[in-house]
Amino acid sequence: MNHPLTVYNTLSRQKENFIPLNAPFVGLYACGPTVYGDGHLGHGRSAITFDTVFRYLTYLGYKVRYVRNITDVGHLENDADEGEDKIAKKARLEQLEPMEVVQYYTKRYHGAMERLNTLPPSIEPSASGHIIEQIRMVEQIIENGYAYEVNGSVYFDVPAYAKDNEYGELSGRNLDDMLSVSRELEGTEEKRNPADFALWKKAGPQHIMRWPSPWSEGFPGWHLECSAMSSKYLGEYFDIHGGGMDLQFPHHEAEIAQSKACNHHTPAKYWLHNNMITINGKKMGKSLGNFITLDEFFTGSHQLLEQAYAPMTIRFFILQAHYRSTLDFGNEPLQAAEKGLNRIQNAWKTLLALKPSAVTNGLDLTKFKEDCHSAMNDDFNTPMLIAHFSEAVKFVNSVKAGSASISEHDLKDLQLFFDDMIGDVLGILPGNDSAGSDLSNQLMDTILKLRGEARNRKDFGTSDFIRDELKHLNIVIKDTKEGAIWEIEG
Repeated sequence: MNHPLTVYNTLSRQKENFIPLNAPFVGLYACGPTVYGDGHLGHGRSAITFDTVFRYLTYLGYKVRYVRNITDVGHLENDADEGEDKIAKKARLEQLEPMEVVQYYTKRYHGAMERLNTLPPSIEPSASGHIIEQIRMVEQIIENGYAYEVNGSVYFDVPAYAKDNEYGELSGRNLDDMLSVSRELEGTEEKRNPADFALWKKAGPQHIMRWPSPWSEGFPGWHLECSAMSSKYLGEYFDIHGGGMDLQFPHHEAEIAQSKACNHHTPAKYWLHNNMITINGKKMGKSLGNFITLDEFFTGSHQLLEQAYAPMTIRFFILQAHYRSTLDFGNEPLQAAEKGLNRIQNAWKTLLALKPSAVTNGLDLTKFKEDCHSAMNDDFNTPMLIAHFSEAVKFVNSVKAGSASISEHDLKDLQLFFDDMIGDVLGILPGNDSAGSDLSNQLMDTILKLRGEARNRKDFGTSDFIRDELKHLNIVIKDTKEGAIWEIEG
């Protein structure tokens, strides 16, 4: 590959050549979910974005340690330092133990991620499992002079930190402006400054999630977990930290400040952020009635959905936009994605069945592969990669129709490259996706077998009935010399 991998580093606000700190090893940390409710499309986008980063770095030959956390404590209502813990509130309302809530929604999250064909991370630590590491980090920050204790709670001293460091370097925010807004919108009597944030909170009498610490029985602040867990599993300075754009401030800004206050340097070399998903131009929100969970997409049970959308359609829809661009939901774009995915998957089946010729005519395979690599090396440009493969799909169909040809060597090479890039990197080929697709293939094999037995008995009524019913589902049966084949009509 002639072009090096470049990534857009949110910290420097420019594209940079990706040079691992300790090649061939790469440390990748992505912020995972707070497990107190069903995941929505935004969760899906973030997971698919960093799954693709993980997949492509692995494809390039790096040994990637991918860490994605589970937030199961310390995330209070409205992302603030006061109020009820989101998981504890769910537990109280449903009369459950908090860890029952965590277990239930973690399993649902894992199920949705499996259906979206995201690979499991190398390590998936939870905040509640790393209380000791978080306490030790708070102790070091206090010792270094950047935090203070009040009534059993510990707060990060933002103005003290800002005297020695730039607070706002990731989000581009000005501290004076933040202090001005903070004075108007929030503030607690305990804090020295409204911009300060909690590292440790003393638990009130009704707070059921609590641990002993040098300051009080309490719980860690929301921002602390990622700093503690990333440094534990990837070291104090690692390659890539990722997450949604909505986490730039305050979460990731606080992470940088905590890590610098504790370890004297930023935690990650490159910061990658996926953009938001909107619905009809508006941000998703329960108050707007446009909050759609992944399960609702899969079942079509939300009022804004015209139909159910398969997990692989959702994955393909997300990959059709660059991860840093806003992605606007709509039924028409999703239905177009469904057809586009069908075309690629059908072309894959066709490619596997093609007969080679003496020469290749109609495709410069070397240039095609270079163009695909250049797309992914340009900050993981998946829509450009898909565009290049759309041209390859046309070529495959032309070979099938007899208006183009491919040699035996190039056919094997294209099959392998198709499997690598569309299967392993994008994760959208049949057989590379979830177990549900494997089951669908097995069911279709059974249906075709039953139809074939009906034809052998000259029971053409049953045979035609099966064909016509599948046609209603956009599944086309074609009878060939080698037997019946099926494909989804694009």
